[in-house]
Amino acid sequence: MAIAFAAIYLIWGSTYLAIRFAIETLPPFSMAAARFTVAGAILYAIARPRTERPTRLNWVSAGVVGTLLLAGGNGGVVWAEQWVPSGLAALIIATVPLWMVLFDWQFAGGPRPSKVLLTGLVWGLCGVGLLMSSTELGAQSREALLGGLVVLGASVSWAAGSIYARKARLPRSPFLSTAMQMIMGGLVLSLMAAIAGEGGQLQLSTFSTKSILALVYLIVFGALIAFTAYIWLLGVSTAARVSTYAYVNPAVAVLLGWLLASERLDARAALAVLIILSAVVLVSVKGGDARRASVLSHDTS
Repeated sequence: MAIAFAAIYLIWGSTYLAIRFAIETLPPFSMAAARFTVAGAILYAIARPRTERPTRLNWVSAGVVGTLLLAGGNGGVVWAEQWVPSGLAALIIATVPLWMVLFDWQFAGGPRPSKVLLTGLVWGLCGVGLLMSSTELGAQSREALLGGLVVLGASVSWAAGSIYARKARLPRSPFLSTAMQMIMGGLVLSLMAAIAGEGGQLQLSTFSTKSILALVYLIVFGALIAFTAYIWLLGVSTAARVSTYAYVNPAVAVLLGWLLASERLDARAALAVLIILSAVVLVSVKGGDARRASVLSHDTS
């Protein structure tokens, strides 16, 4: 079990830096499309013979979830990391539980947030605002500020996809469901790459070994190994324990960005880190186990 926890803590925390390395020479949307299409195809080939036959409605639902989570969520992060430090991107994505509390209440019939939860939501958004004005984002350039806003939008898209997936008509098998979501998300990302005109940038001679290895890492470790460990943990541990990855991943991403990519935090950004993480902890703890389970993953619906 310790190895599985280490996988979701360290591997998922490191994917933000791997994305930064991958898009140094690979077009962002094309890189993300390749990552999820290949990983989804491999996972589908493994899961499909052992589970039910997916229906057309299953594929439609997987397409909606894959679009919100992978194209809107991950795709936004990948595009924004052209200007946004990987550690700060991970920190903004950590606000997903905050948005999920709001969406659960407003659109999914969830309970009205308590005063404590609302305080946590406002506290977290204050941290995001502080982060946006740091020298690493808003005070650096218009592109960095735009990138930060896109990552924030990606967190909203991920939260919306997670809430939708709870009642979507997806296959019972979480592995098959996720494989289908990856495939459909990869197809949408391919369309986004075409619209962005990335076809002319797909020249193998321009791809660095570092970027290619980062893509392989994202496929094998980030999308296959870590996810398998995650699904296994959901079956043998509690939602509360597994949900701790949401707190650890941003810390790992910030640390790796500092060690391996010379990413820095000014005092304002460092304070924002503490504010956002404390808000996420408050919302997750006060939200109860049922809400934490919904925050954990769309894939278990």
